[in-house]
Amino acid sequence: MGVLEKTSVDLAQVSDFLFNEAAMLDARDWLGWLDLFADGGMYWVPLKPGQTDPINNVSLFYENAMMREVRAHRLEEQRAWSQQPVVRTARSVTNIRLAASDRPGEIVVKSTFMLVESRLPHQRILAGQYCHRLIESGDTFKIVEKRVDLIDSEGVHYNLEGFL
Repeated sequence: MGVLEKTSVDLAQVSDFLFNEAAMLDARDWLGWLDLFADGGMYWVPLKPGQTDPINNVSLFYENAMMREVRAHRLEEQRAWSQQPVVRTARSVTNIRLAASDRPGEIVVKSTFMLVESRLPHQRILAGQYCHRLIESGDTFKIVEKRVDLIDSEGVHYNLEGFL
């Protein structure tokens, strides 16, 4: 990554964006969440730590707008076996920091997350790091890429259905 360029964006603006994104996901507001992405934006969950290439390596998810939308609609399907019972989540986003970007006009934000997922009678915890590549859009941001690095990405995961 290049040098962190001077920007009018401050950490509070970026933090609010990430907190609002987390609240949308916890509220199952899939369509609102989909609107946070820029045209051509990608959602990526690598399989291996340090993975640099989503095309030539296996990933848990690597989704463009169409694939995110298909999954969002599937999550709301009343007869979807994978959502019986419906998954409920609560996530925390912490340690938010701006990082250097090698792309002009792009803001790179790194953070840590913990996600508690409940599907009665079971509960699990997923945790890791987010890396958001954002661009400014009016008084907010759009996601160019959201990368989710799970701390146990190579482990066995049952039904990673929702968005992390």
